[in-house]
Amino acid sequence: MQVETALSVLGPKPTELSTVTQNFGPSVPGSNGKQRTSSLEAPIMLLSGHQSAIYTMKFNPAGTIIASGSHDRDIFLWNMHGDCKNFMVLRGHKNAVLDIQWTTDGSQIISASPDKSLRAWDVETGKQIKKMIGHLSVVNSCCPARRGPPLIVSGSDDGTAKLWDMRQRGSIQSFPDKYQITAVSFSDASDKIYTGGIDNDVKVWDLRRTDPVLKLQGHQDMITGMQLSPDGSYLLTNSMDCSLRIWDMRPYAPQNRCVKILEGHQHNFERICCDVVGHPMVVKSPLVVVTVWCTFGILLHDAYYINFQVIRDQLTSVFSTPRNLLLGLAAVISRYIWVKFKSDDRFYQ
Repeated sequence: MQVETALSVLGPKPTELSTVTQNFGPSVPGSNGKQRTSSLEAPIMLLSGHQSAIYTMKFNPAGTIIASGSHDRDIFLWNMHGDCKNFMVLRGHKNAVLDIQWTTDGSQIISASPDKSLRAWDVETGKQIKKMIGHLSVVNSCCPARRGPPLIVSGSDDGTAKLWDMRQRGSIQSFPDKYQITAVSFSDASDKIYTGGIDNDVKVWDLRRTDPVLKLQGHQDMITGMQLSPDGSYLLTNSMDCSLRIWDMRPYAPQNRCVKILEGHQHNFERICCDVVGHPMVVKSPLVVVTVWCTFGILLHDAYYINFQVIRDQLTSVFSTPRNLLLGLAAVISRYIWVKFKSDDRFYQ
C-alpha cells in the first residue's frame, strides 16, 4: 500500500521460538454473575511468541485455532482451549505477513506478503503446498472462494487483482486497476470479486470480464478491509475515513446500495471482522477501546465500548469466531494477542 511502505521493510529474524501464555485473573464467574462457559483458563488470555508486530489474525471455521501473521515473517497457530499453546509455526515468506485467510474446510491457510507472493499452507503438516508468484509489488490482501473450484483472489500495490486456481500454475486471470488495491473479497457464489483501494471506491468484477461491472462510491479515503456477510447478502468495508459501510450486494438491490454507515471509531489499524450473525466490530486504538456495533439483520441495535485495561499499545487487528469466542486483538509494539470470551452478548471483565 502506497501510504504504508513501512510494511515492506524486512523485520528482524527470530532467533528462537518463545511462546509464553499468561492469563489475567482466576477462572471465576463473570461480573454478570453467570458461570463462564469457555474452555480458556481465564476470561482474558495473553498469547506471546511473535518477535515483531502482528498484522493479521483469523480463527479457523470451527473456532478452535487462531492463525496469526507478523512482521517477523512467521505464521503462528494457537490452540483455543486450555492455556492456548502455540503448536505450529509456518515459515517461508521473505517479508512480513500482511493477510491470512482460512479455506472453507479449515484444512489450508492462504497468506499474502510484501515479498510479492501468496502461499498456501497445509494446516495438518505445516508445509507449504503452493507458492503463487505473479504480482509485481506488495500483495496486500487475499481471499479464497467459499464454494466451487479452489480459487483465490489477491490484491496488490501493482494495481491488479489476480485470480488463482490452486490446481494450476500461475494466475489464471488479471483484473487491472489504475490504483493500488488494498482489499479483496469473493461474492458468495464465487462468480464475482470485490476490490477496494486508494481511490476510495468498491469495485465489483465479473470473472468473465476484465472491466468492473459496478462501482460503489461513498468512502472518502482509502479502503483498508472488506468482508462478506455469512449469507452473502451484504459487504462490510472499512476505510481510513473512520467509517464502516454496509452494502447490499443482492442482485436486485436498490441503486443506492449503502444501507448503513457506522462511525465513531478512529482508524489506526487494517482489518475488520464480522461474526456469524453479521456483527461488525472495530477498535478505537488511541483509547484502547473495542467498539462493537451489533446489528440484528441490518438495523443498528446497540453498541458496546469494552476497555481492555491490560493493553498499552496501538491495536492492529481484531477478529472473531462463529462460536462462543467473540474476539481477539493484536498489538503492534508488544507483539501480544489478547483473547476474550462473551456470553449472552455481555463481556466478562
